Formats: sequence, C-alpha cells, structure tokens
Amino acid sequence: MRERNMYTALDLEMTGLDVKSDRIIEIGAIRVEHGVVTGTFSTLVSPGRELEARVQELTNITDRMLEGAPGIREAMEGLSAFTEGLPILGHNIAFDYRFLKQAAVDQGMCFERDGIDTLALCRRFMPPDEKKNLGSACQYYGIGPQAAHRALADAFSAHFLYQTLLKRHFEEKPEAFMAKPLNYHVKRRQPATKKQKEVLRDLIKYHKINLSAQIDGLTRNEVSRMIDKIVSQCGRAAER
Repeated sequence: MRERNMYTALDLEMTGLDVKSDRIIEIGAIRVEHGVVTGTFSTLVSPGRELEARVQELTNITDRMLEGAPGIREAMEGLSAFTEGLPILGHNIAFDYRFLKQAAVDQGMCFERDGIDTLALCRRFMPPDEKKNLGSACQYYGIGPQAAHRALADAFSAHFLYQTLLKRHFEEKPEAFMAKPLNYHVKRRQPATKKQKEVLRDLIKYHKINLSAQIDGLTRNEVSRMIDKIVSQCGRAAER
C-alpha cells in the first residue's frame, strides 16, 4: 500500500468553468508521504480582473482578499516545487489539471504529472444510486465536513476520502489505485498585441467605461471579444 500512499491532494477555485477564458483564484494542496501529511500549500491568486458576484458568493473569496495576491506565475512555481516527484490527487482531478496545465503553458513552464482520481474510485466502489460529488461521497463514507468551497479544505476532503477508499478497497482492486498519466495538450494563450490594447483603451476612455480587468494581462481573444462587445453596445470611438 505504501506506493499508493504517496501523492499531493489538491483543489482549485476558479472564476468559472471554461479553461480558455477563466482564471485560477486559489490553490490548495497537501503533500502526503506514506499516508502522512508532511506539508501544505495554500495561496490566493490574482486573476487580473474583478470577480463576479456569483463567484464571490460560491467561493467566499472577495476582491479585497485578492488585493496583493501573487500572480499565476509565482503561484505555479510554488505549486510545481511543492508537488515535485508525486502524482496529484483530487476529485475529478483531470478538470483541475486542465487549468493548471493551461496556466503553466501560458507562463512557458512545464507541468506534467500523473493523477489519482477519487471521483473515478467512487464511481467504481460506491452504489450506483448514490451521489458522487465530493461532499456527498464524504458524507456516504462518514467523513466529517470541511469548510466548503475553499481549495485547501477540499484538498483535505479528497485526501480523507482517498484514505478511506484505500483502506476499504485496496486489497479488492489494487489496480484501481494506481496513478495514471494526465494527458492534456494545450496551446499558449497569446497575449494581446500593443495595437489591440491601444484600441481597447481608446474605447474605454471615449465611452467612459470602468473596466474591471487589467488590460496588460488579457489575451488576444479576450481583448478582441471586449472590443467587439463595446463597439456593438456603444459604437466606435472618434478618430484621433
């Protein structure tokens, strides 16, 4: 069981569910060696934009909390070092991995990890009619609730869930607990061009728009969509 007891449990909070347009706002991770928690990693991450009200309500993370938070590069460097040499574990880990991989590629970093998915294990070992989201699975196995919708708390929940599944089912199906390669190939999101940013700034100034996003951190596609939206709703700016 020892080789199945070495991993980093992690969870993310994001601005939304679209890996191409949404951003990570919190990372929580637990390093587990031989079944023992040997360290934790937790950081808020500045997304370079204001959070929508629904995101603040769901995550209990506010814009004020994100003031002064590190950017994604600093956060990814810390996480990469923290998880080095171990597979990553989580509930539907492939979903979180997509965000991590996209963030790493955007920063010119390498982040290749194997993964252990507690959701896949729950689907294998829990009764078919039981709900298998993280909260429901923990309740089914009698695991006490952590603080909901915060990354480190959910990482601990995934860790406790995995330990319970491991004790109950490893001898029955040891192959189910093997870490598997996480294969997700992404292209780097291209930063906005100088010309795009100039056009956007002119539109914002001309129409007196209060933009919540930091323009220098936007991608080409994001700036293009913003320009199109402003032009369609407010019209073009007067020529200089």
